Amino acid sequence: MRYIIDHDMHIHSGLSFCSSNPEQNPRSLLAYAEKNNYKTLCLTDHMWDSAVPGASDWLAAQNYEHVSKSLPLPESDTVNFLFGCEVDVDKHLTLGISPAVMDKMDFFIISTTHMHMAGFTVEGNEDAAERAVLWCKRLDAVLNMDLPFHKIGIGHLTCPHMYRENYVAVLNAIPTEEYHRLFAKAAKLGVGIELNFDSLTLTDKTREPTLLPYRIAKEEGCKFYFGSDAHNPGDLTDVVRNFENIVDLLNLTEDDKFPLAR
Repeated sequence: MRYIIDHDMHIHSGLSFCSSNPEQNPRSLLAYAEKNNYKTLCLTDHMWDSAVPGASDWLAAQNYEHVSKSLPLPESDTVNFLFGCEVDVDKHLTLGISPAVMDKMDFFIISTTHMHMAGFTVEGNEDAAERAVLWCKRLDAVLNMDLPFHKIGIGHLTCPHMYRENYVAVLNAIPTEEYHRLFAKAAKLGVGIELNFDSLTLTDKTREPTLLPYRIAKEEGCKFYFGSDAHNPGDLTDVVRNFENIVDLLNLTEDDKFPLAR
């Protein structure tokens, strides 16, 4: 059966400092999910746990106490509204969440491609080839951690944050065998792989480099979930159309769905 778009597992509220939009709130997000007949929605504001040293100035105030201001989440008869967060890995490969806070989350996203945070997640002076090495090293480090992978997603693996306008050069520099090795490991662990790239604006230059890692992930047996990564109401305009297009591009079926997104 064709993959059914019935969830959004990566979405922000105004509590994320890169949103700060009061109209982007749990009640409006739940209305978005109900309008689109979703079964599952997960709130994933940016967070760095105060129990883990090393937060950047930007993340330090976005701790568990901050993001939990959304609780209790509004309830719905049709949507399972989950509480989660999006956490980063710093340049020392430290993950910004403690086991105690992991236990409080229904689901959480680990972003390994936030390489726009110069001095925090990367040094900032790396070229595309060096960023490609970091892409692999950072993902590999997460997959080697002792984590509850059944409720973890790996966020936006092909997002421009890895090198802004030259992100395709990073993807092109990653060896195919590394994709196979890493995604085989991810599949064995049962971690979710996020799909949220903008498929509607892919070009001849960006299409194949963007799709290749996900095609290999599927080949290796990874399971996928969709996440809009929306920070503002306007970000939700073409979400479903984009998701449906990704399903077609990757020929996804219900067998490819991450269990927690069902």
